[in-house]
Amino acid sequence: MLPTLDDILADFDATPDPRERLRLLVDLGADLPPFPALARTAENLVRGCQSQAWLVTERAAGGRLVFHAEADAQIVRGLVALVLMLFSGRTPAEILAVDAEGVFLRLDLARQLTPGRQNGLAAMVARIRAIATEEGGAT
Repeated sequence: MLPTLDDILADFDATPDPRERLRLLVDLGADLPPFPALARTAENLVRGCQSQAWLVTERAAGGRLVFHAEADAQIVRGLVALVLMLFSGRTPAEILAVDAEGVFLRLDLARQLTPGRQNGLAAMVARIRAIATEEGGAT
């Protein structure tokens, strides 16, 4: 069974060691579902990521957006898994209401990640929010 956001927050709260927290991220990324090789295109590449990361969107029933993503670095795969957990399967309005930065602060990611990784994480979140806005999430 995949962990929930509450599980991840509890694991991070119980793990003060920065190296162990990075291991938790890597473990989270190991559970990402397979990403189709054909979707690894320049169009799907997330700009601003230090590593290569790809993001595709699927429109689901009820106006929900399902995101699929992949990255070529283990830590980034963990960040991708976290981002998908926060946003995937929600309506555009719900996506725009997610306090991702609050979650990242709670996880203390700024202390765990290089500035390049932080920029890539922000770029992925910005892209998801832009997609949600395009899909009618802005009021």
